[in-house]
Amino acid sequence: MSTTTKSAVIENMYARKSIRKYDTEYKLTKEEISDLLTDAMTAPSSSNQQPWRFIVITDEEKKKELRTMAFNQEQVETAPAIIAVLGDTDFHKNARKIHQLSVDAGVMDPEVAEKLTENAETLYSGIPVATRHSVAMYDAGLVSMQLLLAAKDRGLDTVVMGGFNKDEFAKSYNLPENEFPIVLIAIGKGTGPARGTSRLSVEDVVRFV
Repeated sequence: MSTTTKSAVIENMYARKSIRKYDTEYKLTKEEISDLLTDAMTAPSSSNQQPWRFIVITDEEKKKELRTMAFNQEQVETAPAIIAVLGDTDFHKNARKIHQLSVDAGVMDPEVAEKLTENAETLYSGIPVATRHSVAMYDAGLVSMQLLLAAKDRGLDTVVMGGFNKDEFAKSYNLPENEFPIVLIAIGKGTGPARGTSRLSVEDVVRFV
């Protein structure tokens, strides 16, 4: 058995649990949530195209409405903030902006940026929307996990919810055709212990070849 001391990141991975009871008096500011998302968005993505989008819901009436879409899950209303993670199937249309940001930051040559932009626009415009949908789904999972860990690092609790009426959500928030909802993430201060869970062993799920 390894006796290596775990880093703070690893400790957070083990400490983070899904919490469904929240302190209704605790509030998160727009700046705090923006900082959380800034940290989360260091996640990797396909060709660095960052196909994730977010809607942050803190308004009490909006949360009540959302609770009905989320099959009456209590935490949708009681957590101070719900972050809806969306995917954008037109993510490649931001390729030039993304690579220009790297040029402006001095981490990429303009010629490289132009080539990468052309490659991304050609590649992703030439594949089916369903494939871009899958890409956005996968990358949204990466950014969502980082959001959970960034929240835990700040002493906050979270729970991810995939169970909600996505068609109703899209209609309610006037999502354009290229955007689709993936998960809701409740963030706040938990008021009770998490339900204990276990994980399968490495032997159960891994093959070494």
